[in-house]
Amino acid sequence: MPDEIKQPSQTQANPSTSSGDKAFLADAVAIVEKGRQTAYASVNQAMIDTYWRLGKHIVENEQGGAERAEYGKNMIANLAHTLTERYGKSYSVRNLYYFCQFYQLFPKEEILNPRVQNLTWTHFRHLLRIDNKEARTWYLKEASQEQWSVRTLDRNISSQYYERLLLSQRKEPVKQEMQEKTADLQQDKLEFIKNPVVAEFLGLAPNTDFTESELEGSIIMHLSKFLMELGKGYAFVARQQHIRTDAGNDYFIDLVFYNYILKCFVLIDLKTTKISYQDVGQMDMYLQIYDNERKQQDDNPTIGIILCSETDGDVARYSTLAKNDQLYAAKYKLCLPTPEELKREIERQKEIFQLEKSGGRNG
Repeated sequence: MPDEIKQPSQTQANPSTSSGDKAFLADAVAIVEKGRQTAYASVNQAMIDTYWRLGKHIVENEQGGAERAEYGKNMIANLAHTLTERYGKSYSVRNLYYFCQFYQLFPKEEILNPRVQNLTWTHFRHLLRIDNKEARTWYLKEASQEQWSVRTLDRNISSQYYERLLLSQRKEPVKQEMQEKTADLQQDKLEFIKNPVVAEFLGLAPNTDFTESELEGSIIMHLSKFLMELGKGYAFVARQQHIRTDAGNDYFIDLVFYNYILKCFVLIDLKTTKISYQDVGQMDMYLQIYDNERKQQDDNPTIGIILCSETDGDVARYSTLAKNDQLYAAKYKLCLPTPEELKREIERQKEIFQLEKSGGRNG
């Protein structure tokens, strides 16, 4: 097997170059950057155009555009089954409904097309949640003209930036505050390229050596060691602990500890997708089961930690069913790892996992 070409490290010193060489290198970089931007714009426009046309096709054939009925539900379900088998999970029933909503809220191509070079499908997904037409149109134009990242758009919608501007007699301080608070969110202008949906849209096979289940297992295995090494009262109880509800449903909790300082069980669940209300509801169910069936009389309420392992970052959410006195709250803060500590550890384990996999392929 031929050796792979080694990329020079960023810390390696560059050989001395003349002003002419520097201009030559700068021009070469500009050519590559222009090519990347062109590829980005082309794929992005094709994806959004496909989703819009698919939504139009469904709406126009769904009883002539009438309200969804049983016929429409069956038609979309059958279409989702066909498309997901052939093209992947981007064409699920839920996403097909999003495509329909996309067409219905943005029915005029002449308004939509000039925007898509600066906006991704994820931008439009956030715009779909805005009920007010004027606000939606305003966010569309601003996000396109100012080249907002997805995270900037999401934050501005959530913080009611449009409404606050309307109510403000002096708009400049509001704009300045927004720009300051979203500066960090604007760093990655090519986040679209890293989106796995793009690879699926283009028909590119995912890296099967980097499966979610393997990543999840690796993180969970090392997190147990990580928490034990914290030395703050953790005793390991179980991994992938099986519990069954009264309705006969089976669940598996990723990690279970008992903390003798907090005098409570600590449950940890890892999700490889963005955290959802269902995840929170499931954790609360685990807590109730533990408090009803496992907790002793002198134990404190069980604590649940939901970890969300995402491409862009990791989120820790702490769940507990009861508020406790200040002494317990102080112990809680002392003994539990902070979200930042958990984030750093998960990121470290991701890097180790990727290096191990890469080494395995090269070996």
